[in-house]
Amino acid sequence: MSTGYPTPVYSHAGRGDFRDVYEPAEDSFLLIDALEKDADRLQLMSPCVCLEVGSGSGVVSAFLASVVGPSALYLCTDVNPAAAQCTAKTASCNNVSLQPIITSLVGSTGIEAAWAGGKRGREVTDRLLPVVAQLLSSKGLFYLITIAENNPEEIICSLGKCGLRGESCLSTRAGNERLSVLRFQRT
Repeated sequence: MSTGYPTPVYSHAGRGDFRDVYEPAEDSFLLIDALEKDADRLQLMSPCVCLEVGSGSGVVSAFLASVVGPSALYLCTDVNPAAAQCTAKTASCNNVSLQPIITSLVGSTGIEAAWAGGKRGREVTDRLLPVVAQLLSSKGLFYLITIAENNPEEIICSLGKCGLRGESCLSTRAGNERLSVLRFQRT
């Protein structure tokens, strides 16, 4: 059985050279909590590759790397070059190996817009979802942070049509928003 894992060091995020990098907030910490809740499962899976789209500070991937260990390759994408540098600094501060990549798998805007822009707040998410089933390994897990406005049930239904079974694995209230972490796996 897993024991508690420390929150990664990220005090450099949102400051100095990294002032334009998304600082970990309630959504990041909820995702970290969901990963911690699934720690035993993730360790048993022993994944080869872990991908974070929109890594920002890199705190989520650093946490995942502390849970899963050094046998996996941790790819951390972000459209913001400062975020890639911040992710590298977070990796260094936490003695984990992360591979930041300046790119966007989903278009020219960062993933943070996924819960802030477009119809239902899903402009970026809706561009990512069609490729999830192609990227996910047969034993893989896909985690997605949503707010109520994103219509999580519709996302679960949509990915169900692609052969992925989804469920809300953790949720909380942050201010006036209802945050949920959805977890998907192949059926």
